[in-house]
Amino acid sequence: MEEIRSDSIAPRGLEHVCKAIFAAVGRAMSVLWIALLVGFVASLVVVPRQSYAQQSDQGQRSGAASLLNPWGNKNSSDHRVGSAAHRQGILNSLPMDRLTTDARKRILDIAEKPTLFRQLPSQVISCDRDMFLFLTRNPDVLVGLWDLMGITKVQSKRIAPFQLEASDGVGTVCQVDLVYGDDEQHIFVVDGSYDGRMVPTPIRGKGVFVLRSTYAAGADGQTTISGTLDCFVQLDSLGLDLIARTLSPIIGRSADANFMQTAQFIAQVSQSSAHNPSVMLDIASRLPQVDPPVRESFSDTIVTVARRSAAIAQQQRGSQGQTTASAERQTQTR
Repeated sequence: MEEIRSDSIAPRGLEHVCKAIFAAVGRAMSVLWIALLVGFVASLVVVPRQSYAQQSDQGQRSGAASLLNPWGNKNSSDHRVGSAAHRQGILNSLPMDRLTTDARKRILDIAEKPTLFRQLPSQVISCDRDMFLFLTRNPDVLVGLWDLMGITKVQSKRIAPFQLEASDGVGTVCQVDLVYGDDEQHIFVVDGSYDGRMVPTPIRGKGVFVLRSTYAAGADGQTTISGTLDCFVQLDSLGLDLIARTLSPIIGRSADANFMQTAQFIAQVSQSSAHNPSVMLDIASRLPQVDPPVRESFSDTIVTVARRSAAIAQQQRGSQGQTTASAERQTQTR
């Protein structure tokens, strides 16, 4: 697959098959790729005040300590997850020499002084490599799928080849830029704000999200993908900064769940493309909120996944046939 830098139709009646496959995880999902930042901000807004008030004395002391030292030991030799050294290690691993000057500045302005950092738990899914890369680079397709299924009210719009705008309809808007992408790493920069009924003044924030992926081929020919997401979030308000640090465990668990559910949904899309391509092609042709060229690319990816799956299945049948024939010959010889 090439690097990314900042410089076809079946009867509609089959749609219920795809819905049944997706429903188990679909209803529980929120829009991670489009607006993970929104999830952080929304968590701050909707967490009941009594949740913090009811913490134990020990929890309150722990929260107070996190205000003073939210990232753990500041010693440069401390490489624990979330420490200054750990975060700097992530930044050092980024391909800064392949980014534009503007992209580098945006990343460092956020990631060097984050309000919150979290490394989400690694997710391991069985998924076609091409489908994984396509959905990672085209999150509007995920939103379109959820919209078609009636499980989201988020509206997204592609404003550039690797830039999206999104709104949840109740005050949250964000812009998502994919500033870099190769097979093993994608970097998203997000600017978002919330100006709804629950806050007297707009809440503004920014985020840098680094997705790292590794791939392994199993004996059955299927691809297993492991993904880790490093999240740097910066809120512009000092008051929210303090609240966010205090409530970071709650916010983090919400982000963890979103990441897990979205990863599982991506796996379901890949599996459905492999086993029910006609259903998926029908859905791709009718995706809302997705530009025609992207819908066509989605259809092409579905066909690629289906053909690859069929080839793997045929190869396995051939291998099984050879094994059976060999066993029969050995039996006859005896």
